[in-house]
Amino acid sequence: MLQKINLSSFRDFLKSGSAGGFILMACVVLSLLIANSPLGPGFERFLAQEIGYESDFLQLRYPVLLWINDGLMAVFFLLVGLEIKRELVEGELSSFKQAALPVFAAIGGMLVPAVIYALFNQGTTTANGWGIPMATDIAFAIAVVTLLGKRVPLSLKVFLTALAIVDDLGAILVIALFYSSEMHLNYLLYAAGVLVLLIIFNRIGVKNIWLYLLPGVAMWYFIHHSGIHATVAGVLTALTLPTTPDETESPLEKLEHALTKPVNFLIMPIFALANTNVRFESEMLDGLTTSLGLGIIAGLILGKPIGIVFFSWLSVKLGISSLPEGTRWIQFLGLGLLAGIGFTMSIFIALLSFSEPTFQTQAKFAILIASLLAGICGYLFLRKVGAANTYPEEA
Repeated sequence: MLQKINLSSFRDFLKSGSAGGFILMACVVLSLLIANSPLGPGFERFLAQEIGYESDFLQLRYPVLLWINDGLMAVFFLLVGLEIKRELVEGELSSFKQAALPVFAAIGGMLVPAVIYALFNQGTTTANGWGIPMATDIAFAIAVVTLLGKRVPLSLKVFLTALAIVDDLGAILVIALFYSSEMHLNYLLYAAGVLVLLIIFNRIGVKNIWLYLLPGVAMWYFIHHSGIHATVAGVLTALTLPTTPDETESPLEKLEHALTKPVNFLIMPIFALANTNVRFESEMLDGLTTSLGLGIIAGLILGKPIGIVFFSWLSVKLGISSLPEGTRWIQFLGLGLLAGIGFTMSIFIALLSFSEPTFQTQAKFAILIASLLAGICGYLFLRKVGAANTYPEEA
């Protein structure tokens, strides 16, 4: 009987939206342990090992780390794109009134951290990293909110999810526009041709998911060689999949359901294992007080809550939107702190921002410290302000 209860609890955990965040945390710890053990050098050599196929007409031989960051992460962005389109068609972003508050909050949560970072790094060799503190890691943020249980109303959790989706969209645009290398027009034209084909499939009512995914793989190859970051292909493919505004399960929703567990329980943990293998050195503590470290930490811990609260207040003050039911302004400050958990996307943008390994390592360490502080502060703050409130069990 006890075994059945334990198995049931484990299944419930895997089905919960927070499970991916907890597994991600475990992989971060594991990656740090590996990096700071005798296994570290061997793990780095494995990530640098080239695999794949290469010929005069096809170049698909890359290091393992690049396959993870450009290949597997394209699947992650495919899921993000599916979530964005679903929310635009039938979810929290489907009407102006619903979308206004999370959109304003997300814009503030991106602009203010970027400005703070830029102020710290203006005129330095690390100025290009202004996009690093703009991102929010939804898996970690939701995991922390889930730990708070009934102290946080359901409406605030829904708002956080919508905000993170808009934030992801902003990060995608930043990567495409500002963190892409030299453009190759011929590959861009090939990718545009595939995109047009997918749009035609959507218009004529093609429902077969594979007729979108297989051309999407080709588009990934063309975009990868065009100079734009290859993960953009995942989002573009997702936006062409058909969906419906009602409860009928569409091809988009079928694919979203099929990808959620592989992304949360496989792709994101692999990304964390590969990209947080930071070997601790005494110089890294000094890096926290450089313009790079200070810009990231101040951007995530201060910029995120300031930007989210101020732009949300501005949206409500102008009559564009209203506070979610059962929420208070004080809770928005705690939610803004949780949005400072940049982790996955912040590390991803840091890798695109700098080619210098020293800067990459310093950025990763600053992101880890800032995300840890943001998560702890956000949790304790929301726990305190929500201690006197009792919300429905569904929250």
